[in-house]
Amino acid sequence: MTRSIDAKTSEPVIRFEEVTKSFGDRRRRHVVLNRVSFSIPRGRTTVIAGGSGQGKSVTLKLILGLMRPDSGHIYVDDLDVTTLRGAELRSLRTRFGVLFQGAALFDSLTVFENIALPLRERTRLSEEEIRERVMATLRQLELDGHEEKFPAQLSGGMKKRVGLARALQLDPEIVLFDEPTTGLDPVMTQEIYELFSRTQKRLGYTAVIVSHDIPKVFDLADRIILLNRGEVDVFNDIEEIVHSTKPYIREFAEMTMGELFGGNSGEKGCADE
Repeated sequence: MTRSIDAKTSEPVIRFEEVTKSFGDRRRRHVVLNRVSFSIPRGRTTVIAGGSGQGKSVTLKLILGLMRPDSGHIYVDDLDVTTLRGAELRSLRTRFGVLFQGAALFDSLTVFENIALPLRERTRLSEEEIRERVMATLRQLELDGHEEKFPAQLSGGMKKRVGLARALQLDPEIVLFDEPTTGLDPVMTQEIYELFSRTQKRLGYTAVIVSHDIPKVFDLADRIILLNRGEVDVFNDIEEIVHSTKPYIREFAEMTMGELFGGNSGEKGCADE
């Protein structure tokens, strides 16, 4: 089950207002987002889910200003991302940490050097201060003793930890996770989700997770955003998905939630009889 925190009462940190994004030309135009509006609550975990090609990763790129919408506005607090350019956009991005699919570590750098990279590029900290900060993060994420290893020497789960450590070095307000458990076995996936939950609770950042790992990822969510054929549906509890009467959401629940949905459907059927 999702946690009981009521995301409806939380102040939004990210807002999409009537956003449209499409690809292709007029003949073969694929509309990924069609005038969608939703918000992401501050200091909470929002999961963005949906089938392949429904715009999950595109949504993250729009938030970061890596893509521009065809129309509409995207706000981070009071800043309209769609109008920012150059230094203003780079400044906004410093508020974000990103854990990419596959962790995107540099193979030629050690664990320590990978984690230290944003501090060296974006701050004026001394090498001693950088080392203290990196080593503290290594301890927090149970990576101490691995600092001199290279990515090729790490398991998939360890790479995810290193990627998260790097994403957190600049104390981001918002952390974006793009398919963070791809390639991990079920046991390691659960361990990584527990790590994400502990880290988010301890540091209090806003987490936005794009994932196909359903329903497990819903255990982390204070808000769930489902994308389907350009439309968006927003839920604050997994039960809202299970009880939805929309055909596409019922199909999605039946395909991805298995016994949870089936059990609920059976109960409903008995009641109707």
